[in-house]
Amino acid sequence: MEVQTSKENKSDIQVKKKDSAKMYFFVIAIVTLLMTNVYFYVKFKSSGEKLYTIALQKENLQIEIDRIEAELDNIQREGSLINSDEVVQGEQRARQGIDNLRLNLEDINLSEDRLSSLRTQVRTLKEDVAALKSKIEELNLQNEILQKENQVLSQTVHQQTDKVQSLEQHNKLLKEKVGMASSIKVSNMLINGVELKRRGSKEIEMKAKRVDELHIHFSVADNPLAEKGNKEVYVRVVDPNGNLIANSENIFLVNNDQLQYTFKEQIDFTNNGEEYVFVWNNSNRGFKKGAYTVLLYADNAIMGRASIVLK
Repeated sequence: MEVQTSKENKSDIQVKKKDSAKMYFFVIAIVTLLMTNVYFYVKFKSSGEKLYTIALQKENLQIEIDRIEAELDNIQREGSLINSDEVVQGEQRARQGIDNLRLNLEDINLSEDRLSSLRTQVRTLKEDVAALKSKIEELNLQNEILQKENQVLSQTVHQQTDKVQSLEQHNKLLKEKVGMASSIKVSNMLINGVELKRRGSKEIEMKAKRVDELHIHFSVADNPLAEKGNKEVYVRVVDPNGNLIANSENIFLVNNDQLQYTFKEQIDFTNNGEEYVFVWNNSNRGFKKGAYTVLLYADNAIMGRASIVLK
């Protein structure tokens, strides 16, 4: 019995030792798990605080950049009348710097070192914009001084300008009068309808359907002020419906106004009352009943006019 009891005691002791080992292992596992959870909790908490800090700093930088851009807009308005390459280039560099900073701040993986570098760039940009503002204020002050000086000069020059303008206007009127007086004029003018016969002869005809040509007879009045020599004579023919017969490319000037002409001829003006004849056949289009009016121009003015009525 004693032997059996001893064996049972040993068995109980071994069972208790095994239970104790299991308990120790279980406790160690729980402690390890708790420590792991605490580690990850601290790690994620630290990471979250870091991300929050970076996001806050990025937001502050964005606000600072907005302020710099608003200041740059004000500077642009103040310097809009300043013609300076230095100012224009400075503004362009600042705009480019703002764009680059905003592009960098959009990076979701922005590190603290990179964020510190961007803060430095923002400070530099702010200093550049402040310097640009000072430059514009300086240039504006210089412009104000120049404007005042110009006002003083303008008062002196204004009277002289008025005198010059008055003389120019007087000379212009005198030149126009001389020009009008020196232009050649028609002393008499006659238009005939002409029919071409088969044998080559020509007869005056008043019936529109038989007229082949218009013969424009005119003489030039003597004018001692007119310049002798070759002169271009522009002819304008108006049909019975009041339409000018002309090609769109036929253009000449009268007192700086563009006019179209039907045809042109050149005459030799000798100031001896010469007589001339121009022939016009209407480009084989024929003639119709009614009044045809012919106007002659030379020396930048009208020479004369006449009409013919075809039956």
